[in-house]
Amino acid sequence: MKLTRLFLVALSVSLFVSCSNDDDSNDPKGVYDDGIFILNEGNFTDGGSVSFVSDDLNTFTKDVYSTVNGSDFIGKYLQNIFFDGDKAYIIAGGSNVINVVNRYTFKLEAKIETGLLTPRYGVVKDGKAYVTNANTYASNTNPAGNTDDFIAVINLATNKVESTIALNATANHIEVYNNKLYVTEPYNNDKLLVVNPATNKLETSLAIGLGADTMEIKDGVLYTIRSSYGERSEIIKVKLSDNSISKITFPEALDGVRNLDIYNNKIYYTLETAVYAMDYTATSASTTPIFEYSSTSEYGKMYGFAVKDDRIFIADGGDFASSSKAYIYNLSGSLLKELTVGLGPNGFYFND
Repeated sequence: MKLTRLFLVALSVSLFVSCSNDDDSNDPKGVYDDGIFILNEGNFTDGGSVSFVSDDLNTFTKDVYSTVNGSDFIGKYLQNIFFDGDKAYIIAGGSNVINVVNRYTFKLEAKIETGLLTPRYGVVKDGKAYVTNANTYASNTNPAGNTDDFIAVINLATNKVESTIALNATANHIEVYNNKLYVTEPYNNDKLLVVNPATNKLETSLAIGLGADTMEIKDGVLYTIRSSYGERSEIIKVKLSDNSISKITFPEALDGVRNLDIYNNKIYYTLETAVYAMDYTATSASTTPIFEYSSTSEYGKMYGFAVKDDRIFIADGGDFASSSKAYIYNLSGSLLKELTVGLGPNGFYFND
């Protein structure tokens, strides 16, 4: 009897521990698990900030970084967040620093402060981050400013810049696909730059026209919107297996479209305060907006834009001197949530 009772007790404890461990695997990893970070750029005198809204839209924190890290200065002109494992990397282009935080608790773990010159956007591959740097800007006294941008290669085990990749061009957005890096820049560069991270060299440059900025890769095709003054806007499609290029030209009424995002086989794009969508295999663009939102901003209309989880996310830059607004809509254009965020919100980052 005693042995039987001991066996039953041991079995009960084993089952309890097993069930407890299973339950633990589904527990949130931190306060900021399952939600959306909204990056607020800030201005020349004020640092930026990061806001957070939970995925169910019920919990909101206006300034996550300060809430967790107190008086530590996050930096000026926040540009981009990229993730690797349980870490988030926050690029402050105006301060030449990347803040490394735990993506679930937002606790500061490290700062990358050397080897960066106006950093912009980053991606991760094989334990290394590749971050575009605008370096200097072109002027009458510095014409080389249009050719001196580079990619900083950061070892994520040490948080040190271990090398750089010269581009002989300007650089901004960056994507990684099939062991290649792809770089666009909307102002001074008419090329799609293709970089080989195995050799840390620029492999080729594809002429796609001025004004190419945001991009996304789907089914082996890179899509980017380009808008350049005096020219019709276009969606450029680059088949990455052979670098062949095709395009969809927008009508004049849609000159200046921007903010490309692909979701559920549709290409979403914006013009001023209007959101549009077309099938990603279509050969002509839709000219009928899904919806428009109200903005009084002169420069910050649709300053941030994303489409995910059957929702459309819009950040209005406002006046870059006071708190601004972020809006969340369903795919039909009905407003789900309005948030008061920081100065100059410019992007959404999904922590899932």
